[in-house]
Amino acid sequence: MDKLDSALRFHQEALSLRARRQEVLSANIANADTPNYKARDFDFSSRLSEAVERGRQSMSMTMSTTSARHMPGEAHAGGEGELLYRTPAQSSIDGNTVEMDAERVNFADNAMRYEANLTVLGAKIKSLLAAAQ
Repeated sequence: MDKLDSALRFHQEALSLRARRQEVLSANIANADTPNYKARDFDFSSRLSEAVERGRQSMSMTMSTTSARHMPGEAHAGGEGELLYRTPAQSSIDGNTVEMDAERVNFADNAMRYEANLTVLGAKIKSLLAAAQ
């Protein structure tokens, strides 16, 4: 069960981070005409590695309660995470660093990868259901 849980947790973390990145990229696109707006993003690979490592650490340590009134301890993601500023290839007169072409490419790429993650997760669940029957 632990391997199954860790495999599904990986996909859960990947989908969650992809959704969060889509929100960040959407905010960049929405603020393309806002003076002095700085485009933001985060490194998906490093954030996913951190989430997977956190999952491994939380699996190795369990908390126990000594009273029925105690709340069970759970590991939660460590906050929002650090968003990084994107350096533009060409600066804008109004100080805005959003480059619409780059944002559109990143948005489409992230959406495609999100769909791919869903497809892989769906196939994994189907194979588990087939094995259970």
